[in-house]
Amino acid sequence: MTQRGRHRRRNKGRVLRAALSGTALALTAAATIISTSQAAGSDNPGPLKPLTSASETGKLQLHENLVSETTLNTLQSGMGGHVGVNAVLKSANHPMRNKAACNSTEAAALPVEPVATRAYCWDSGDATTQKWLPQSVTTSGDADNDGKWGDDRVILAGWTHNDHKAGEPADDKGLARVAFIDANDPKNLKYRWVLLVAPLDGGKDFGAVRSHLGGMVWYQDKLIVTAKNGADHNNALFVFDMNRILQADVNSSEVGKVSGGWSAKGYQYVMPAIGSYNLTGGKCDATTDDKVPCFASVSLDRTSTPDSLVANEWFSSGGTQPARVWRYYYSTASDRTGLLGSNSSDNVNVDEVYETEAVGVQGVLSYKPSGASEANWYTGYAPGSRDRHGTLWRQNESTAKAAKCGSGETYACWGQHTESLSYWQETGELWTLTEWAANKDNEWKPPAIPERVLYAVPLSSVDSSVE
Repeated sequence: MTQRGRHRRRNKGRVLRAALSGTALALTAAATIISTSQAAGSDNPGPLKPLTSASETGKLQLHENLVSETTLNTLQSGMGGHVGVNAVLKSANHPMRNKAACNSTEAAALPVEPVATRAYCWDSGDATTQKWLPQSVTTSGDADNDGKWGDDRVILAGWTHNDHKAGEPADDKGLARVAFIDANDPKNLKYRWVLLVAPLDGGKDFGAVRSHLGGMVWYQDKLIVTAKNGADHNNALFVFDMNRILQADVNSSEVGKVSGGWSAKGYQYVMPAIGSYNLTGGKCDATTDDKVPCFASVSLDRTSTPDSLVANEWFSSGGTQPARVWRYYYSTASDRTGLLGSNSSDNVNVDEVYETEAVGVQGVLSYKPSGASEANWYTGYAPGSRDRHGTLWRQNESTAKAAKCGSGETYACWGQHTESLSYWQETGELWTLTEWAANKDNEWKPPAIPERVLYAVPLSSVDSSVE
């Protein structure tokens, strides 16, 4: 595949909104909650249960809303044109630390079984900040089956503002940013932050997108991210175009058009949303799995036909509420690269839905081995407290298995408080990242204990471990 395209908002006494073909792109805050509950995570959840009734599948229908090309072009032109992914990578100004340079609490967050073959820790400020929370990961292995975007190997990590940290400014709530990580040299990863925004006033302005960023998929030239877990609006997913990265030219605390140019709260780069998907059943409900679901995480499945986006909902790791996992196929139309498959009414219907008894599901991945009759679904459980390892279950309609920690009887072998999952098909690696930098009492107060690590394990090692 060829390289594409070289390859507090000011308070004006109004609510900031971005119109997406008549549907409002709500700019609302994320919800991330620390729980002190301690679910065991070792009870076998059993096989996946298919949900096939129209009443169940109808709850998952999406409607696509795209921003007009005129609006996007107006914003792009006003900001001096777009920049490519390569330009962002070349300006990377935050080094990542290799596994050997991670401290003891960061290293302790890695899985016991299977062992991580690659692991990286963040620059010192991001490793310990309690203002931001790492939530999701996707890679150029999702974007293209050769594993590259043009000539670059890239990892994207989504972080959301920690709205539950006391004393945070109201204008910061729900902010979302993405680390563009230059992964061309596996021994020398470095990254640059890009702020997610939405066009306003026909492209004459932009405002911050408020997104939980619990999951991201970079497929072809589009980046699809989760909108919010526990949403008070209808948007489930936001869509961004990797060919529409724009550059701010004023360094201030404002977001949008300012005197003298464009400001992005101190960030040099922004990505404006080019669309969204809202749930046709109305706002989601995160209390039970028989309501309209809240998107907690997403990932890409290249083993389905056609390629598909899979998703899950989240309920507390301290409860017993089962969760749903489901799938949407991507469009195969040449003029709809990276968008989901929609019908003539711009609706996207779900293609598979299952219920899992696994609790506290933070991430989901679907992968169908060659010659297999059905896909395996990997669901990551994360306990609600620091210093506890999670469980990675492999489920299908027949069985459920997880790795044991050596000869022990526990299944709590996965990383500590891991988030979304992503499979890099070209390398065979399963990628994820861990979230926490709370204090010893599980509070977002100093002193922060760094436990954040980005790591990969071969999917074959996962499968060998559960065998």
